[in-house]
Amino acid sequence: MAESEQNKPVQTTPNEKSESGQSQNTFRKGGRRYYPKKRYYKPKGSEQPLQNAKISFQKISLVIPLFNEEESILPLINEIRKAIKPLNKPYEVIFVDDGSTDGSLKIIKDAAKTDTRLKFISFRKNYGKSAALQVGFKAATGDAIITLDADLQDDPHEIPNLLKKLDEGFDLCSGWKKERFDPFIKKYSSRFFNFVTKLISGINIHDFNCGLKAYKREVVQNLEVYGELHRYIPVLAKWQGFTITEIPVKHHPRRYGKTKFGISRFFKGFIDLITVTFVGRYIKRPMHFFGFFGALSFFIGLIVNGYLTIEWLSGKALSNRPMLFLGMLLVIVGVQFFSVGLLGEMLVHQTQNEKEYVIKDRN
Repeated sequence: MAESEQNKPVQTTPNEKSESGQSQNTFRKGGRRYYPKKRYYKPKGSEQPLQNAKISFQKISLVIPLFNEEESILPLINEIRKAIKPLNKPYEVIFVDDGSTDGSLKIIKDAAKTDTRLKFISFRKNYGKSAALQVGFKAATGDAIITLDADLQDDPHEIPNLLKKLDEGFDLCSGWKKERFDPFIKKYSSRFFNFVTKLISGINIHDFNCGLKAYKREVVQNLEVYGELHRYIPVLAKWQGFTITEIPVKHHPRRYGKTKFGISRFFKGFIDLITVTFVGRYIKRPMHFFGFFGALSFFIGLIVNGYLTIEWLSGKALSNRPMLFLGMLLVIVGVQFFSVGLLGEMLVHQTQNEKEYVIKDRN
């Protein structure tokens, strides 16, 4: 009887404490203690919320573009409140509804009735993320602007870390999703895209398209984001003279809805990279671009035609030489490139004004 009583498991109540003051939640079996498995697992190295974080900015604006994210909006708002509270700074959250067809707008409107810090802008149709960001930037009133996606994959608790990097003197801080939780195709196509962009732009960051970014106000005031150019915001800002940096940020698996990534975006991204490269480097000096290719084509054509001229003078017939037509074509194309470059220079000269220059300081 005594032996059976000893082998019977005895569970202590959760409120029962040991002599050391710690609560006991153990079982005793056969004279041994064992501990039940934890129901929830907390990732190793997860960051605790910052307490009394100090930043120099007076007001923070969060710009959140969204399209059909009704399930994630309220959890996102709650996480933003927790993340911003330790900063002890006024803030606003600007939701830009990019023509959602679900209940996203209604949920935002209901939440805004009880919290004046929540604002919203709604498009009649889907214009794309770049348009949503551009409108959100114009509506923002803070001296620091944060952008993040509404799908809960971006972690709002990274906001204080981004703002601290701005306080170190940088104008733009981009998040780097070092460990990504995306589908295979999206993950590796993004890596290839970032590698090519880094190679062409010369900007040494790992993740150009991360939605989680922090900007000083003067950066967004001087950006024109349209089409699909939101992927190249760090490139546009860098080529205007702003300082860029990045920090690793936590990335979470998608909890609700489905990804908006499609294979067409992959090809559009590289077309836009050509646009950004031309606009950023040659929009004010088009002759440098067209003149280079024009001169190259013209001189190659000139060399080809010069060689054929020598052949003709030596008595060889040119009637059956395709190279003659190639040389003529290269000379004509070279002249056309020069003409386009000159026309571009004339347009730039006529439209140039002081507003197109980014001024850092003056007295």
